[in-house]
Amino acid sequence: MFRNNRNVLILAASQALMLSAIVMSMAIGGIIGGVLSPDKGLATLPIAAMVIGTAVASLPAAILMRRHGRRAGFLAGAALGVTGSLVCVLALHQTSFALFVVGHLLLGSYQGFGNYYRFAAVEATDAIHASRAISWVVAGGLVAAFVGPQLGQGGRDWIAGGLFIGSYAAQGALSLVALFLLSHVRLKPVAVQQGGEVRPLREILGQPALQASILGAAAGYAVMIMVMAATPLAMLGCGLPGTSVTPVIQWHVVGMFAPSFFTGTLITRYGAPRIMQVGFVLLLGHVAVNASGVEFLNFLSALILLGVGWNFAFVGGTALLTQTYRPAEQMKVQAVNEFAIFGLVAAATLSAGWVYDRLGWAVLNMAVLPLLLAALLVVVGIERRMRSAVPA
Repeated sequence: MFRNNRNVLILAASQALMLSAIVMSMAIGGIIGGVLSPDKGLATLPIAAMVIGTAVASLPAAILMRRHGRRAGFLAGAALGVTGSLVCVLALHQTSFALFVVGHLLLGSYQGFGNYYRFAAVEATDAIHASRAISWVVAGGLVAAFVGPQLGQGGRDWIAGGLFIGSYAAQGALSLVALFLLSHVRLKPVAVQQGGEVRPLREILGQPALQASILGAAAGYAVMIMVMAATPLAMLGCGLPGTSVTPVIQWHVVGMFAPSFFTGTLITRYGAPRIMQVGFVLLLGHVAVNASGVEFLNFLSALILLGVGWNFAFVGGTALLTQTYRPAEQMKVQAVNEFAIFGLVAAATLSAGWVYDRLGWAVLNMAVLPLLLAALLVVVGIERRMRSAVPA
């Protein structure tokens, strides 16, 4: 299916390892934060720090890869992942909330570099298979649905001296494996991709399709991460046992990545804007399910919808983005895209713990509605514009 299967498979495996580490922190970071933090409203600060790290690292990652190649950047990112895990181990040993936040900032930086895996997959194959390559790399995260939450809960008591130290030690081992795999990836130097005319950034960003792709992916991601970060806290707050958190997060992540096996085909057939619209409808449906009750099945079904909706919005947005820039513009546009997406996601995550602690679960879910509706309207508009531009 791909011109260079080996590279795509390595990138998919690296994605699986990276996201297993990230999902593990998503599943238990808020719970640990609630124990270590002096204010319960700061419980999700470690997760917010992880997202901030992703946003902050996106620009230096692009610069590094432009100068020294994709592989150098990916190796640097995996090294940050190992370091972040070790810092979290130290933080748990010393019961230091501040150090725990710093560790998650470094883990987020790992993701900031790893988010370029999907763009590297596009470069590793031909244009006709670009959407499928993106989908298969994103689908590598399906492994994270099973490894991440299980690693978090399973490693809780592995090492004496502090809860969850074993989890973060194992998380660091995953990053080491990714470091090894990425050392074997062979991609065309980024400089080769840079030939041709480069338009001014203002002109590039002025394209309605590019604006819709960034807003759509950012809105879907921000809503997903905000609700996901607060869900473990909400479940425990509603009296559900801690063991019920793992399957909910697990099936949520399955919902995030399982559709990737066919999302690319759907995009090729129906177009990215249409698939993004379906994603936003599913995200709106998740709000309705969460509003209907606080039983285990409400949390489970809502987070599955949340995951599938995110997949359609994010993969669709990425596919739409790749249609808006020339080869010489790709690094610049990708960096702006990643920074914009994760800047909004960081704000959403930072507010998740505060909104839940101060205003409650119901208000948190209602708060995402304006963003979802705005993104849906923008994507509907861009589909109409694109259709009208096609000759009859």
